[in-house]
Amino acid sequence: MADQRRVPSIYDVAQRAGVSHQTVSRVLNDFEGIRPATREKVLDAIRELGYRRSVAARTLATSRTGSIGVLTPATAGFGPVSTLLAVEHAVRDAGYRPLVTSVVPEPDAVRAGVEFLLDHSVEALVAITPYRVMLAELEGVDLPVLTLQAGGEGPDAVAVDQLAGVGALVDHLRGLGHTAIQHVAGPAGYIEADLRRAAFERTARERGLAPLPTLEGDWTADAGYALAASIAPETTAIVAGNDQMALGIIHGLSDRGLRVPDDVSVTGFDDIPEAAHCLPPLTTAHQDFAEIGRLAVARLVARLDGRLDGGEATAPAAVAPRLVVRGSTASPRRG
Repeated sequence: MADQRRVPSIYDVAQRAGVSHQTVSRVLNDFEGIRPATREKVLDAIRELGYRRSVAARTLATSRTGSIGVLTPATAGFGPVSTLLAVEHAVRDAGYRPLVTSVVPEPDAVRAGVEFLLDHSVEALVAITPYRVMLAELEGVDLPVLTLQAGGEGPDAVAVDQLAGVGALVDHLRGLGHTAIQHVAGPAGYIEADLRRAAFERTARERGLAPLPTLEGDWTADAGYALAASIAPETTAIVAGNDQMALGIIHGLSDRGLRVPDDVSVTGFDDIPEAAHCLPPLTTAHQDFAEIGRLAVARLVARLDGRLDGGEATAPAAVAPRLVVRGSTASPRRG
């Protein structure tokens, strides 16, 4: 026979603690003026009974759900997944509940994902938006919306400073003496891939580097491995669009009989956990996803609480990556 035990109510908690249900409600809502001993009795009763507060009841009492919606792309990519985890932790730390839904980057799917979150009465939206199609579907949403991984685009954005990250990698290689530096970009149409490619081209132009053809991959190590066969003969250093492609490039160059960094230096972008343990360990740009999530949620919660005006709330915020130098870069060999 199925377990028919009744879910404990606020009245059960009050009876166990020997207080009124109004006192229990005040404890749950962090009212001031509750004696510490009384608060502790109520909290002990909650733990003993396994009481869980009704979201519906809280919504009726406060007109707030305490939920923040998180829209994320349906991908296992390191950047979006790391951003999602950081945002979830930051939302909980801020005292809200995250409601997450993932979508493929197609208009109908993104629209359905947004509607799902709105149907659950979220108070605000955090959208991890590496694709421009996702940004388009957020226009007109009548809630506070903050976008991540969108290169500073969108109604309210927190992003990694791609120009600073790529610039630091190029300047590191130039400092070692490299002038023939080639870029292996991520897939066109992916916002961060496009931004890193533009950042590389701008930095190379400003530093007076000889132009070399940009190669394009799909973020994967397999793509990097295949593209290693197309590296220009004069190339002495490679700036890969992410760490996975960089690892594939190192493998592909090795199979061609080229040594990293003796013959070609290689850098990545992200600082995935494996970057420190490949051979040689990878020089890369470290993205602080925890800080990105914290900053994004702090701005959104401040807006919900009325502590941030419209102008401040919509001003993009950029987090600069940190250069991590490891064994995959060295000075070029002199002919």
